[in-house]
Amino acid sequence: MNQIAAKPPAHVRADLRRIADWIEPGSRVLDLGCGDGTLLAHLQNNKQCVGAGVELSDQQVIACVRRGVRVIQQNLEEGLALFDDHQFDTVVLSRTLQSMHNTERILREMARVAKYGIVSFPNFGYWPHGWSILRGRMPVTGEMPYQWYDTPNIHLCTLRDFEDLAASLGLRITDMATFKGDNEIKILPGWRSTLAVYRFESGR
Repeated sequence: MNQIAAKPPAHVRADLRRIADWIEPGSRVLDLGCGDGTLLAHLQNNKQCVGAGVELSDQQVIACVRRGVRVIQQNLEEGLALFDDHQFDTVVLSRTLQSMHNTERILREMARVAKYGIVSFPNFGYWPHGWSILRGRMPVTGEMPYQWYDTPNIHLCTLRDFEDLAASLGLRITDMATFKGDNEIKILPGWRSTLAVYRFESGR
C-alpha cells in the first residue's frame, strides 16, 4: 500500500508565528480553515500542541495529511456542531473571517468550543484602500488581491469595526498585532497595516 510522503517543514509567516506565540505549550488547538496545515504542524513540532484542523479544499486536506496534521473536511458555514463545549484551549480562524457569511455565528461558536479565540483578517482601514476608493476603484492589494466581481471577501472591516463587534458579543480582547507582509506594524496600525490579528477570551 502506497503511503503519502511527509512534506518538509514549511516557511511560517510572521502572523502565524505571532499566533503560535500566543498559544501555550501542550494546548488543545482547533484551526478553522487550516489550509495546508502549516500552523498546526508548527505547533505540534515546536510546542507539543494537540488538535485538529478543519478545511474544505481537497488539495489542502492532502497537504495536511502529508504534514502529519489531523484534519476534518468540512464547510465552516455549517458551524462547529461536531465539537463539544470547551473541547479546546484555543481555536484559530486565520484569514477566513472576512469570507464567512455569518460572522457573528462563527465567533460565538469559537467562544463555545474554546476559552481563547484567535482571528486574523485583512484591514480595510489600510490607507491606500481609501485612496483607491477616492479614485473610483475598489482596492486590490496583496491581502485583497481580487477584483470586486470575483472576490471571496464579503465582510470587510477595520480594526475598530472588529473591536466593536467583539465587545457586542462579550468577547474580551487580550492581544492584538498588525502586519504588512512579514513586518509588524506598531505605529498607526489602523492606517498602515494590511492584516490584523486578535486574540480574545470568551465570556464564559
